[in-house]
Amino acid sequence: MNLFEQAGTVYDYEEYGGLMEELVAAGKTTGPDQSPALIHYTSLNLHRMLRWEKTFELPEAVAALAKKVPVQTWWVITEPWCGDSSQILTILHKIAAASEMNIYLRIVLRDENPGIMDKYLTHGSRSIPKLVAIDQLGNELFTWGPRPQKVQQIVDQWKADPDGVGYEELKTKVHLWYGKNKGVDIVDELAAMMKQSL
Repeated sequence: MNLFEQAGTVYDYEEYGGLMEELVAAGKTTGPDQSPALIHYTSLNLHRMLRWEKTFELPEAVAALAKKVPVQTWWVITEPWCGDSSQILTILHKIAAASEMNIYLRIVLRDENPGIMDKYLTHGSRSIPKLVAIDQLGNELFTWGPRPQKVQQIVDQWKADPDGVGYEELKTKVHLWYGKNKGVDIVDELAAMMKQSL
């Protein structure tokens, strides 16, 4: 049995989008911290995801690759207030949708599943989103995340220099990177992972 079978509520992409819409309509977010900042991020992230849905086109070569991989489930640990997730989740969904049911995308909330999250820490931190690919026998194929390598380098450099730019400036830099990159690095990194599972 893989660890994710012990998860609480499990969402597919459409259900997760519906959860975000309900939260935004109610002026809330997930988890115990209902701060104005996290509520604002949840609303902002919904708009980012909707924009990706309209503008992102999966390269044909990656769609073809997704059709060839063995059947697997992509478990994503995240939260609606997570900015990186809003830039990544729609791309994961489009890869899964192109796979003709070879890839099943499932989403669980980090703070509802600490036992799962703590198995997939990044530098000792509960960084999200975290993708874990599991095959039909429950074997782990690969993990990816919480963000593309180039963005992770930006974040790591920021953490190493606490006297440098502020957190708001970091967020601006990161989201500008996502906008300019247009999902290319995310797709390339995931394609490399998928090739390993062939």
